[in-house]
Amino acid sequence: MLNYALIGCGRISPNHIAAVQNNAEKLRLVAVCDRNEATSRALLERFGIQGVHLYTDHRAMLEHEHPDLVAVATPSGTHAAVALDCVRAGSHVIIEKPIALSLADADALIAAAQKADVRLCACHQNRFNKSIRRIREALEAGRFGRLFHGAAHIRWNRGASYYEQAPWRGTWAQDGGALMNQCIHNIDLLRWMMGDEVIEVTAYTDRLAHPYIEAEDLGLALIRFANGSYGLLEGTTNIFPHNLEETLYLFGETGTVKAGGKSVNRIEEWRFADRADDPETVKAAFTEDPPNVYGFGHTPLYADVIDAIEQHRAPLVDGEAGRRALELVLAVYQSAATGAPVRLPIQNFSTMDFAGRFTAED
Repeated sequence: MLNYALIGCGRISPNHIAAVQNNAEKLRLVAVCDRNEATSRALLERFGIQGVHLYTDHRAMLEHEHPDLVAVATPSGTHAAVALDCVRAGSHVIIEKPIALSLADADALIAAAQKADVRLCACHQNRFNKSIRRIREALEAGRFGRLFHGAAHIRWNRGASYYEQAPWRGTWAQDGGALMNQCIHNIDLLRWMMGDEVIEVTAYTDRLAHPYIEAEDLGLALIRFANGSYGLLEGTTNIFPHNLEETLYLFGETGTVKAGGKSVNRIEEWRFADRADDPETVKAAFTEDPPNVYGFGHTPLYADVIDAIEQHRAPLVDGEAGRRALELVLAVYQSAATGAPVRLPIQNFSTMDFAGRFTAED
Protein backbone atom coordinates (compact mmCIF):
# COMPACT_ATOMS: atom_id res chain seq x y z
CA MET A 1 0.00 0.00 0.00
CA LEU A 2 1.40 3.36 -1.08
CA ASN A 3 0.79 6.51 0.93
CA TYR A 4 -0.52 9.22 -1.37
CA ALA A 5 -0.86 13.00 -1.10
CA LEU A 6 -2.39 15.62 -3.37
CA ILE A 7 -0.99 19.15 -3.74
CA GLY A 8 -3.51 21.55 -5.26
CA CYS A 9 -7.26 21.18 -4.72
CA GLY A 10 -8.63 23.19 -7.62
CA ARG A 11 -10.58 22.43 -10.80
CA ILE A 12 -8.88 19.15 -11.73
CA SER A 13 -8.46 17.77 -8.19
CA PRO A 14 -11.71 15.72 -8.11
CA ASN A 15 -10.37 13.57 -10.94
CA HIS A 16 -7.28 12.78 -8.87
CA ILE A 17 -9.28 11.92 -5.76
CA ALA A 18 -11.59 9.70 -7.82
CA ALA A 19 -8.55 7.96 -9.30
CA VAL A 20 -7.22 7.30 -5.80
CA GLN A 21 -10.55 5.82 -4.72
CA ASN A 22 -10.65 3.67 -7.85
CA ASN A 23 -7.18 2.35 -6.98
CA ALA A 24 -7.92 2.00 -3.27
CA GLU A 25 -6.37 -1.47 -3.03
CA LYS A 26 -2.98 0.08 -3.76
CA LEU A 27 -3.25 3.72 -2.56
CA ARG A 28 -3.97 5.31 0.80
CA LEU A 29 -4.82 9.04 0.84
CA VAL A 30 -2.95 10.52 3.81
CA ALA A 31 -2.86 14.27 3.09
CA VAL A 32 -4.03 17.07 0.84
CA CYS A 33 -2.46 20.49 0.49
CA ASP A 34 -3.76 23.78 -0.79
CA ARG A 35 -2.94 27.36 0.10
CA ASN A 36 -6.63 27.78 0.96
CA GLU A 37 -7.58 25.25 3.64
CA ALA A 38 -11.27 25.79 2.95
CA THR A 39 -10.71 24.55 -0.60
CA SER A 40 -9.11 21.37 0.73
CA ARG A 41 -11.97 20.79 3.18
CA ALA A 42 -14.57 21.28 0.47
CA LEU A 43 -12.85 18.72 -1.74
CA LEU A 44 -12.75 16.09 1.01
CA GLU A 45 -16.36 16.77 2.00
CA ARG A 46 -17.43 16.32 -1.61
CA PHE A 47 -16.07 12.78 -1.50
CA GLY A 48 -17.08 12.07 2.11
CA ILE A 49 -13.45 11.60 3.13
CA GLN A 50 -12.40 11.90 6.77
CA GLY A 51 -9.18 11.39 8.72
CA VAL A 52 -6.92 13.01 6.11
CA HIS A 53 -4.37 15.61 7.18
CA LEU A 54 -4.70 19.10 5.70
CA TYR A 55 -1.78 21.38 4.89
CA THR A 56 -1.31 24.83 3.42
CA ASP A 57 2.46 24.37 2.90
CA HIS A 58 3.55 21.49 0.69
CA ARG A 59 7.05 21.43 2.15
CA ALA A 60 5.64 20.90 5.63
CA MET A 61 3.44 18.15 4.26
CA LEU A 62 6.39 16.38 2.64
CA GLU A 63 8.42 16.64 5.84
CA HIS A 64 5.72 15.26 8.12
CA GLU A 65 3.94 12.74 5.88
CA HIS A 66 6.76 11.28 3.71
CA PRO A 67 4.26 10.22 1.00
CA ASP A 68 5.28 7.51 -1.46
CA LEU A 69 3.36 9.15 -4.30
CA VAL A 70 2.34 12.78 -4.76
CA ALA A 71 0.17 14.41 -7.41
CA VAL A 72 0.93 18.03 -8.25
CA ALA A 73 -2.17 19.92 -9.43
CA THR A 74 -1.15 23.48 -8.62
CA PRO A 75 -1.15 26.43 -11.09
CA SER A 76 0.92 25.55 -14.16
CA GLY A 77 3.72 27.98 -13.42
CA THR A 78 4.45 26.23 -10.11
CA HIS A 79 4.37 22.64 -11.37
CA ALA A 80 8.10 22.15 -11.82
CA ALA A 81 9.20 23.77 -8.55
CA VAL A 82 6.64 21.93 -6.43
CA ALA A 83 7.37 18.62 -8.17
CA LEU A 84 11.09 19.16 -7.66
CA ASP A 85 10.48 19.52 -3.91
CA CYS A 86 8.57 16.23 -3.99
CA VAL A 87 11.30 14.42 -5.90
CA ARG A 88 13.97 15.69 -3.51
CA ALA A 89 11.85 14.41 -0.63
CA GLY A 90 11.95 10.95 -2.21
CA SER A 91 8.37 10.83 -3.49
CA HIS A 92 7.21 9.51 -6.83
CA VAL A 93 5.29 12.22 -8.72
CA ILE A 94 2.32 12.59 -11.03
CA ILE A 95 2.45 16.12 -12.41
CA GLU A 96 -0.48 17.78 -14.12
CA LYS A 97 0.09 19.21 -17.57
CA PRO A 98 2.20 20.99 -18.57
CA ILE A 99 5.20 19.45 -16.85
CA ALA A 100 6.77 22.93 -16.73
CA LEU A 101 6.66 26.25 -18.55
CA SER A 102 10.34 26.19 -19.53
CA LEU A 103 12.56 23.51 -21.01
CA ALA A 104 15.21 24.24 -18.37
CA ASP A 105 12.76 23.49 -15.56
CA ALA A 106 11.57 20.34 -17.30
CA ASP A 107 15.15 19.13 -17.75
CA ALA A 108 16.03 19.87 -14.12
CA LEU A 109 13.00 17.94 -12.91
CA ILE A 110 13.68 14.94 -15.14
CA ALA A 111 17.32 14.84 -14.07
CA ALA A 112 16.40 15.08 -10.39
CA ALA A 113 13.90 12.22 -10.71
CA GLN A 114 16.52 10.04 -12.37
CA LYS A 115 19.07 10.86 -9.66
CA ALA A 116 16.58 10.12 -6.87
CA ASP A 117 15.37 6.96 -8.65
CA VAL A 118 11.71 7.96 -8.41
CA ARG A 119 9.03 7.66 -11.06
CA LEU A 120 7.91 10.87 -12.77
CA CYS A 121 4.65 10.88 -14.72
CA ALA A 122 3.21 13.68 -16.84
CA CYS A 123 -0.57 13.63 -16.47
CA HIS A 124 -1.61 13.34 -20.11
CA GLN A 125 -4.52 11.10 -19.19
CA ASN A 126 -6.12 11.04 -22.65
CA ARG A 127 -3.54 8.46 -23.69
CA PHE A 128 -5.59 6.08 -21.55
CA ASN A 129 -8.92 6.70 -23.27
CA LYS A 130 -10.35 3.47 -24.64
CA SER A 131 -10.44 5.04 -28.10
CA ILE A 132 -6.82 6.20 -27.99
CA ARG A 133 -5.54 2.87 -26.67
CA ARG A 134 -7.32 1.03 -29.49
CA ILE A 135 -5.90 3.42 -32.10
CA ARG A 136 -2.42 3.03 -30.64
CA GLU A 137 -2.73 -0.77 -30.83
CA ALA A 138 -3.62 -0.52 -34.51
CA LEU A 139 -0.69 1.82 -35.11
CA GLU A 140 1.81 -0.44 -33.36
CA ALA A 141 0.45 -3.42 -35.32
CA GLY A 142 1.29 -1.60 -38.57
CA ARG A 143 -2.30 -1.42 -39.78
CA PHE A 144 -1.93 2.15 -41.09
CA GLY A 145 1.01 1.28 -43.31
CA ARG A 146 3.00 4.40 -44.03
CA LEU A 147 1.63 7.41 -42.14
CA PHE A 148 0.87 10.39 -44.37
CA HIS A 149 -0.48 13.00 -41.98
CA GLY A 150 -2.38 13.54 -38.76
CA ALA A 151 -4.53 16.39 -37.51
CA ALA A 152 -5.46 17.60 -34.04
CA HIS A 153 -8.36 20.02 -33.63
CA ILE A 154 -9.34 21.52 -30.27
CA ARG A 155 -12.38 23.72 -30.82
CA TRP A 156 -13.40 24.91 -27.40
CA ASN A 157 -14.85 27.92 -25.62
CA ARG A 158 -13.47 29.72 -22.57
CA GLY A 159 -15.08 32.97 -21.45
CA ALA A 160 -14.27 35.67 -18.95
CA SER A 161 -15.80 33.74 -16.05
CA TYR A 162 -13.25 30.95 -16.52
CA TYR A 163 -10.31 33.33 -16.26
CA GLU A 164 -11.89 35.22 -13.35
CA GLN A 165 -11.91 32.00 -11.31
CA ALA A 166 -8.10 32.01 -11.11
CA PRO A 167 -6.04 35.11 -12.00
CA TRP A 168 -3.01 33.03 -13.05
CA ARG A 169 -4.87 31.67 -16.09
CA GLY A 170 -3.87 33.14 -19.41
CA THR A 171 -0.70 34.74 -18.05
CA TRP A 172 2.72 34.06 -19.55
CA ALA A 173 4.34 33.60 -16.13
CA GLN A 174 1.89 31.04 -14.79
CA ASP A 175 0.00 29.50 -17.70
CA GLY A 176 0.45 30.40 -21.35
CA GLY A 177 -2.56 30.42 -23.65
CA ALA A 178 -4.96 28.00 -25.29
CA LEU A 179 -2.21 25.76 -26.69
CA MET A 180 -0.34 25.32 -23.41
CA ASN A 181 -3.42 24.89 -21.25
CA GLN A 182 -6.43 23.53 -23.14
CA CYS A 183 -4.74 21.99 -26.19
CA ILE A 184 -1.60 20.32 -24.86
CA HIS A 185 -3.32 16.96 -24.33
CA ASN A 186 -4.15 16.60 -28.01
CA ILE A 187 -0.76 18.04 -28.97
CA ASP A 188 0.77 15.24 -26.92
CA LEU A 189 -1.37 12.67 -28.73
CA LEU A 190 -0.51 14.03 -32.18
CA ARG A 191 3.23 13.96 -31.53
CA TRP A 192 3.05 10.50 -29.90
CA MET A 193 1.02 8.97 -32.71
CA MET A 194 3.06 10.51 -35.51
CA GLY A 195 6.40 9.17 -34.35
CA ASP A 196 7.46 11.69 -31.69
CA GLU A 197 10.45 13.12 -33.60
CA VAL A 198 9.67 16.56 -35.03
CA ILE A 199 11.87 18.23 -37.65
CA GLU A 200 10.19 21.59 -38.17
CA VAL A 201 7.20 23.70 -37.11
CA THR A 202 5.56 26.60 -38.92
CA ALA A 203 2.87 28.40 -36.97
CA TYR A 204 0.62 31.35 -36.30
CA THR A 205 -0.89 32.37 -32.96
CA ASP A 206 -3.15 35.27 -32.09
CA ARG A 207 -5.34 36.71 -29.36
CA LEU A 208 -8.64 37.49 -31.03
CA ALA A 209 -11.39 37.37 -28.41
CA HIS A 210 -9.81 37.58 -24.95
CA PRO A 211 -8.27 41.03 -24.40
CA TYR A 212 -8.15 40.38 -20.65
CA ILE A 213 -5.51 37.61 -20.95
CA GLU A 214 -1.87 37.92 -21.98
CA ALA A 215 -1.44 34.86 -24.17
CA GLU A 216 -3.03 33.37 -27.29
CA ASP A 217 -6.57 32.11 -27.81
CA LEU A 218 -5.83 30.72 -31.29
CA GLY A 219 -2.96 28.60 -32.58
CA LEU A 220 -2.47 27.10 -36.06
CA ALA A 221 0.56 25.02 -37.00
CA LEU A 222 2.04 22.74 -39.63
CA ILE A 223 4.42 20.12 -38.25
CA ARG A 224 6.95 18.07 -40.20
CA PHE A 225 7.94 14.78 -38.59
CA ALA A 226 11.19 12.87 -39.01
CA ASN A 227 9.41 9.85 -40.50
CA GLY A 228 8.23 11.90 -43.48
CA SER A 229 4.71 12.49 -42.22
CA TYR A 230 3.03 15.79 -41.41
CA GLY A 231 0.79 17.15 -38.69
CA LEU A 232 -1.86 19.84 -38.62
CA LEU A 233 -2.72 21.60 -35.37
CA GLU A 234 -5.71 23.87 -34.74
CA GLY A 235 -6.36 24.98 -31.19
CA THR A 236 -8.71 27.69 -29.99
CA THR A 237 -10.90 28.80 -27.10
CA ASN A 238 -12.96 31.13 -29.30
CA ILE A 239 -15.72 28.76 -30.44
CA PHE A 240 -19.24 30.17 -30.07
CA PRO A 241 -21.14 29.50 -27.87
CA HIS A 242 -19.52 26.54 -26.09
CA ASN A 243 -17.09 23.63 -26.62
CA LEU A 244 -17.63 22.04 -30.01
CA GLU A 245 -15.17 19.14 -30.29
CA GLU A 246 -11.72 17.73 -29.78
CA THR A 247 -10.65 15.48 -32.63
CA LEU A 248 -7.62 13.51 -33.71
CA TYR A 249 -7.24 12.18 -37.25
CA LEU A 250 -4.64 9.71 -38.52
CA PHE A 251 -4.26 9.11 -42.26
CA GLY A 252 -2.06 6.32 -43.61
CA GLU A 253 -1.72 4.38 -46.83
CA THR A 254 -3.89 1.54 -45.48
CA GLY A 255 -5.83 3.14 -42.65
CA THR A 256 -7.98 6.13 -41.70
CA VAL A 257 -9.11 6.85 -38.16
CA LYS A 258 -10.91 9.70 -36.42
CA ALA A 259 -11.27 10.07 -32.66
CA GLY A 260 -13.73 12.71 -31.50
CA GLY A 261 -16.13 13.59 -28.72
CA LYS A 262 -15.53 15.81 -25.70
CA SER A 263 -11.92 14.68 -25.25
CA VAL A 264 -11.10 12.30 -28.13
CA ASN A 265 -13.03 9.58 -26.32
CA ARG A 266 -15.10 8.36 -29.26
CA ILE A 267 -13.96 6.45 -32.34
CA GLU A 268 -15.92 8.04 -35.17
CA GLU A 269 -14.07 6.64 -38.21
CA TRP A 270 -12.35 3.25 -38.40
CA ARG A 271 -11.27 2.12 -41.87
CA PHE A 272 -8.45 -0.32 -42.60
CA ALA A 273 -7.51 -2.17 -45.75
CA ASP A 274 -7.03 -5.42 -43.81
CA ARG A 275 -10.67 -5.44 -42.65
CA ALA A 276 -9.51 -7.28 -39.55
CA ASP A 277 -12.43 -6.01 -37.49
CA ASP A 278 -15.89 -4.59 -37.98
CA PRO A 279 -15.86 -0.76 -37.85
CA GLU A 280 -19.25 -0.46 -36.15
CA THR A 281 -18.29 -3.00 -33.50
CA VAL A 282 -15.06 -1.13 -32.79
CA LYS A 283 -16.87 2.21 -32.56
CA ALA A 284 -19.34 0.81 -30.06
CA ALA A 285 -16.78 -1.04 -27.94
CA PHE A 286 -14.17 1.71 -27.70
CA THR A 287 -16.32 4.75 -27.07
CA GLU A 288 -16.83 6.53 -23.75
CA ASP A 289 -19.13 9.38 -22.75
CA PRO A 290 -17.48 11.28 -19.89
CA PRO A 291 -19.30 14.10 -18.08
CA ASN A 292 -16.60 16.65 -18.94
CA VAL A 293 -13.48 17.17 -21.05
CA TYR A 294 -11.22 15.54 -18.44
CA GLY A 295 -12.52 12.11 -19.41
CA PHE A 296 -11.92 8.87 -17.51
CA GLY A 297 -8.17 8.62 -18.05
CA HIS A 298 -6.91 9.51 -14.58
CA THR A 299 -7.84 6.16 -13.06
CA PRO A 300 -5.88 4.01 -15.56
CA LEU A 301 -3.03 6.54 -15.54
CA TYR A 302 -2.77 6.10 -11.78
CA ALA A 303 -2.88 2.32 -12.17
CA ASP A 304 0.01 2.52 -14.64
CA VAL A 305 2.08 4.68 -12.27
CA ILE A 306 1.45 2.28 -9.38
CA ASP A 307 2.59 -0.63 -11.55
CA ALA A 308 5.62 1.38 -12.69
CA ILE A 309 6.59 1.90 -9.04
CA GLU A 310 6.10 -1.76 -8.21
CA GLN A 311 7.93 -3.00 -11.31
CA HIS A 312 10.62 -0.32 -11.19
CA ARG A 313 9.95 0.82 -14.76
CA ALA A 314 9.13 4.10 -16.44
CA PRO A 315 5.45 5.11 -16.56
CA LEU A 316 3.79 5.08 -19.96
CA VAL A 317 3.68 8.89 -19.88
CA ASP A 318 7.03 9.69 -18.29
CA GLY A 319 8.80 13.00 -17.79
CA GLU A 320 10.33 12.88 -21.26
CA ALA A 321 6.87 12.55 -22.79
CA GLY A 322 5.75 15.62 -20.85
CA ARG A 323 8.83 17.49 -22.05
CA ARG A 324 8.11 16.62 -25.69
CA ALA A 325 4.60 18.09 -25.47
CA LEU A 326 6.00 21.22 -23.82
CA GLU A 327 8.73 21.56 -26.46
CA LEU A 328 6.23 21.38 -29.30
CA VAL A 329 4.05 24.12 -27.81
CA LEU A 330 7.09 26.34 -27.26
CA ALA A 331 8.22 25.70 -30.85
CA VAL A 332 4.78 26.83 -32.06
CA TYR A 333 5.10 29.97 -29.95
CA GLN A 334 8.58 30.65 -31.31
CA SER A 335 7.58 30.20 -34.95
CA ALA A 336 4.54 32.42 -34.52
CA ALA A 337 6.58 35.12 -32.79
CA THR A 338 9.39 35.16 -35.37
CA GLY A 339 7.27 34.57 -38.46
CA ALA A 340 9.61 31.80 -39.59
CA PRO A 341 9.81 28.00 -39.45
CA VAL A 342 11.48 26.60 -36.33
CA ARG A 343 13.63 23.49 -36.41
CA LEU A 344 13.66 21.08 -33.49
CA PRO A 345 15.15 20.38 -31.06
CA ILE A 346 14.89 23.93 -29.74
CA GLN A 347 17.12 25.44 -27.11
CA ASN A 348 15.99 26.65 -23.72
CA PHE A 349 12.73 28.53 -24.18
CA SER A 350 9.94 29.36 -21.77
CA THR A 351 6.56 31.04 -21.97
CA MET A 352 8.17 34.18 -20.54
CA ASP A 353 10.15 34.60 -23.76
CA PHE A 354 6.87 35.68 -25.35
CA ALA A 355 5.62 38.00 -22.61
CA GLY A 356 4.11 41.20 -23.98
CA ARG A 357 3.74 39.85 -27.49
CA PHE A 358 0.04 40.61 -27.89
CA THR A 359 -0.14 43.43 -25.38
CA ALA A 360 2.41 45.40 -27.41
CA GLU A 361 0.06 45.27 -30.40
CA ASP A 362 -2.92 46.78 -28.56
